Amino acid sequence: MLSSPDLSFSQNLPLVVFNQLGELLQQMAQSVENSVLVLTEAVLARIVISEEWQSQRFTLVVSEQFSALLLGTLMQEAQEAEENPNSVLSENLRARVPRVEQTSVTQHSHFDFAQCTALNTSLTFNSEAIADFVSNLKGLFANDSETYQNLDYYSQILRPNDATLQSRFTLLLLEYLLPQKHQAVTESFNTSQSENACQAIEIALQKQISQERLLNQVTTQIRKSLDLPVIMATAIAQVREFLKLDRLVIYKFAGSRVNTQNSTENGQSPAPTLISDWQKYGGCIVYEVRATDEISSVLHSQETNCFTRHSPCWDKYRQGFTLVVEDVEKTYALEECLLNFLRANRVRAKLAAPIMFEEKLWGLLIAHQCDIPRQWTDNERNLLSSIAEQLAIAIHQSELMRSLTQEKQTLEQRVLERTMALRDALLAAEAASRLRNEFLATISHELLTPLTYVIGMSSTLLRWPIGELSQRQRDYLQTIHDSGEHLLEMINDILDLSQIEAGKTVLNINEFSLAKIAESAISALIDKANNQQVTLKLDLQIDPRRDIFSADAERIEQILWNLLTNAIKFTPEGGSVTLRIWVEDNTAVFQVEDTGIGISEEQLPLMFEKFQQLDTPYRRRYEGTGLGLALTKQLVELHRGRIEVESTVGIGSIFTVWIPPQSAKVLSAES
Repeated sequence: MLSSPDLSFSQNLPLVVFNQLGELLQQMAQSVENSVLVLTEAVLARIVISEEWQSQRFTLVVSEQFSALLLGTLMQEAQEAEENPNSVLSENLRARVPRVEQTSVTQHSHFDFAQCTALNTSLTFNSEAIADFVSNLKGLFANDSETYQNLDYYSQILRPNDATLQSRFTLLLLEYLLPQKHQAVTESFNTSQSENACQAIEIALQKQISQERLLNQVTTQIRKSLDLPVIMATAIAQVREFLKLDRLVIYKFAGSRVNTQNSTENGQSPAPTLISDWQKYGGCIVYEVRATDEISSVLHSQETNCFTRHSPCWDKYRQGFTLVVEDVEKTYALEECLLNFLRANRVRAKLAAPIMFEEKLWGLLIAHQCDIPRQWTDNERNLLSSIAEQLAIAIHQSELMRSLTQEKQTLEQRVLERTMALRDALLAAEAASRLRNEFLATISHELLTPLTYVIGMSSTLLRWPIGELSQRQRDYLQTIHDSGEHLLEMINDILDLSQIEAGKTVLNINEFSLAKIAESAISALIDKANNQQVTLKLDLQIDPRRDIFSADAERIEQILWNLLTNAIKFTPEGGSVTLRIWVEDNTAVFQVEDTGIGISEEQLPLMFEKFQQLDTPYRRRYEGTGLGLALTKQLVELHRGRIEVESTVGIGSIFTVWIPPQSAKVLSAES
């Protein structure tokens, strides 16, 4: 015989009566012989729900014999208090409630104010209404989830209730709804609260003080210590003792960079095989403290089949929300795999706070109640969240120290490698320099000796010919002589430059007349300038009383010779070259100005490089090795002076040399 659904009702009930009706429905479910589904709002604990769902409480029973839906919605007073937690209304409601029940993953308690007010309650046995509710509930879960599949199965077995079971529940229901019982329950609730109000406030204050003291101890330890394993182990031991937990663990996700040295209660590290396993599957419990040894250990345990890293719960963790589960039997009623895993590990209630490092989910701080459900308070939830934040600071501190240590080691290694490389390069350079000097010494002897004979004998033949020489023969001898002189000049330049670079050149400091050395340079080159139809001028701007100067006269003359010959070479016919000399603050200034071809701005940096000529090498118009200016610069710097050039293409160039007075002692390139 089947019953009618007309026994449904809707009225306002106190929360305590609503809870009793829910317990009654659960008792009825136990008497059903076939498969039965019992759900409360706790099943929504791990998902993101809308405001509509957040303001509702329900108990759902579904089976082939008996089905019922008890649905309660917070009335306006509690909703307004919840939306404005700092209002006078909120304070009044708090005063009526000694403790709050929390079952959803959120940073705010959705039922903080529900304990003290009525719920707009409806109870229905109508299979269509229950089916609609189940359908709406299914829409909160992914289509491929175990929860969705279970809800879909039970929605298909809905039938009108068995008359016997319906009648039994109706009798019990009428007893609960009697006005006297409402009044008695309400009066009992208010009387009990009034008698214990002062005591509850005093206990709450004491707990708050103890909680602040504990948090301060953990914070102080983190500031004083850089030993992350010690901080982790000590902190969770203190928190477990304070909250009277059966078990407190730290769960670390795979891929977290910070090495915690995964300590156990005895300071031991987990087996390497376990580490490789949890890195493969996603995470592992790395710290654990238990109230007694009778409580089973879950250290190093992992779950590889039931947890999914893509569920809404993980998103809430990443946003910093705390998971509050008062009874896993209710929260995971639709997830048999996960529920069996928690049962196997003796977890009846849990509180999980995320540990965030660099805005990423590093791990979880999880409190376990092993054998009975536990109603977690706001203070307990806030304490666990605060400890998780402090552990994140400790992790960040440890990571910074690890990074600094690694950077220091890397830097030291790079410095060592660079030092060795520089040492090898220095040894190679010294070896190359030594080989070059040996080569130049050898080649200079091998070249200069025969070259001396070539120049000397060709000069002799030109002065004292044996017999009559034709003009053609005399031209040949002159070419041989001039080529020998040019080759000798080039070899001497190379030897001078190598000696200076090797630091073996010695300056012979003496006093001399600037005017005489300038006149000597002009006299030596006047014929060369005339042959090229270039006017060579001397502009002496020297006070006769300051004509005496201290330096290496031979090297100064070589500097002037190189600058003047270079200017004459690059000055076309009809041009002019001027040598100016003056003294500034005891510093001798030599300036060679020409009206030659000039130098482009982009080629100026190459002026004093060795073996550089600035005309195109495929269309050479001017002879020379390109060593003259390089050697000149080295000789100037050997005197601790400087040389500068100003030039305009097609107009000419100006070379200026500053030579400071030299001390009487002998100087070398190494001094």
